Amino acid sequence: MQTVKNKIIIHEVGLRDGLQNEKQIVSLEKKQHWLEMLFAARLPMIQVGSFVHPDKVPQMADTDRLFAELNASGKKPKNVILSALVLNEKGLERGLACGVDMFCMGVSASNTHSLKNTGMSTAEAVSRIIPMAKKALAEGKKVQVSVQSAFGCGFEGRVPEQTVLDIVKQYLDAGLLSISLADTAGYAYPTQVMELFGRIQELDKNVECACHFHDTFGAGIVNCYAALQSGVTVFETAFGNLGGCPFTKIGSGNVCTEDLVYLFQREGFSGLPDLEILLQLSKDVALELNRELSGRLLKAGIPAIVKE
Repeated sequence: MQTVKNKIIIHEVGLRDGLQNEKQIVSLEKKQHWLEMLFAARLPMIQVGSFVHPDKVPQMADTDRLFAELNASGKKPKNVILSALVLNEKGLERGLACGVDMFCMGVSASNTHSLKNTGMSTAEAVSRIIPMAKKALAEGKKVQVSVQSAFGCGFEGRVPEQTVLDIVKQYLDAGLLSISLADTAGYAYPTQVMELFGRIQELDKNVECACHFHDTFGAGIVNCYAALQSGVTVFETAFGNLGGCPFTKIGSGNVCTEDLVYLFQREGFSGLPDLEILLQLSKDVALELNRELSGRLLKAGIPAIVKE
């Protein structure tokens, strides 16, 4: 199944998943500057942060203020969706109070990862996430639910496909049709990606699939291409290849936003974010964090063949 050429959505998660594993705390002002650059680059969907305990993830301590000031400033373009990750009911209440457009919430298919990440078993997390999602929808918000560690777990190893599908079916039965599969440990491979997304689409033809791949073993971008071939339309990526879950065994970067945009541009997709601005942003992030980032385009530059 081929994705329609104008339906690709890049969901930029650098400000959340990209920064949450960084030791250096980035200031509110710098995050606001980066958000303005993402607006200028025409990112249609941006994850601003997460509503988690500041002691566990100090990088996200200013998420409430960031949303509140952003909404008050009037700087957000009307066609941009601002998302946030929530793990529990308190996080949802915080997000509703400060103007989140879309709530991302999920359950790990690995019980071990679920306990480390949220303090809940997989079964308990499902029983709480679904009512939370319904409440957000009732408040007029967009909701994306996810299955984390969907392709394997750094602690448990192989995750049965049926475990993932059972969680997805509970989402679908609850009327939750925007579903992301997250490769938290970076174990996914293309055949597995195509098979799993194919089976999900067989469950409900109206499902909107998203993917979130980590590049732990170098397969992130090829897994995105496999997801593309499977009809996936939403791709969660981070500028500069930043990121990694603090509560998995090996935290590693997300698929790099500018690298994936370059690939899709070469494939003939239109309406994509601006590569030049994305590269300027990643360069500024590298300066702020005082380290080299691993994005391929950041190192090689935009090839002349794209500029022709």
